[in-house]
Amino acid sequence: MQPGAFRLAWRLIPESRAEHPRRLDPGGQMLVFTLLAAVTYGLIELGLFRSIPFSGATLIAVCAFAALGGFLFLNTLYLQEVRGLSALHAGLYTLPLAVTTIIASPLSGRLVAARGTRVPLTVAGAAMALGMLPMTWAGADTAPWQLFAGYLVFGFGFGMVNTPITDTAVSGLPRERAGVAAAIASTSRQVGTALGVAVIGAVVASSAAGGVDQTTQHAAWWILCGLGVAVLGLGLFSTGRRARATARPAHTEMVAR
Repeated sequence: MQPGAFRLAWRLIPESRAEHPRRLDPGGQMLVFTLLAAVTYGLIELGLFRSIPFSGATLIAVCAFAALGGFLFLNTLYLQEVRGLSALHAGLYTLPLAVTTIIASPLSGRLVAARGTRVPLTVAGAAMALGMLPMTWAGADTAPWQLFAGYLVFGFGFGMVNTPITDTAVSGLPRERAGVAAAIASTSRQVGTALGVAVIGAVVASSAAGGVDQTTQHAAWWILCGLGVAVLGLGLFSTGRRARATARPAHTEMVAR
């Protein structure tokens, strides 16, 4: 059934690429920003974001998964449109990322259990940023080993970030609010993925050539690198001594309610 469906789709469904690139939509972006700000304000009034560790974990989840979503979207365009690879070969190129993510995930859990969340979050942010650096100057003739090096480092960083996100979020609120903390952290991951694809998609769509030209491609890779730096900074900020101290009043206030 599936091969037949693919053949019919290829033969009968017309190409949907726009003839002219769409301009940026500042009005729509402001509406999204207002919506997210309103939701954040409501959560703050409920007392959830008065804990810096919880707030930091939420923002880290958004940034980390925005980087992953944006990377998967942009890297697919780069490998197929710029390098001319087939969908199969493009998928094989990204296997190093999947391998190091699988390796790093259990290692992250052990580090959290032994050293807390600060070390894995620091490693995660640094690795995600460094992994994107080789991509900021990548072109059609870039050596594959350079791409693989970036994929390996980025995948390792992303594998390190998941466990400390949940642990930091849950530890920032009292035990009876652990379910709420974990749920918001999980939702933040999905929001981050959607935002990452949307932002990188908007950057690519702004190209005058209507595709992945060198200027927009490099700008998008730098955005992803910046998200890695954001994970690093937020990880250091939300796991410091002052940040941990803010979790105590949150615990007391929640219990009083």
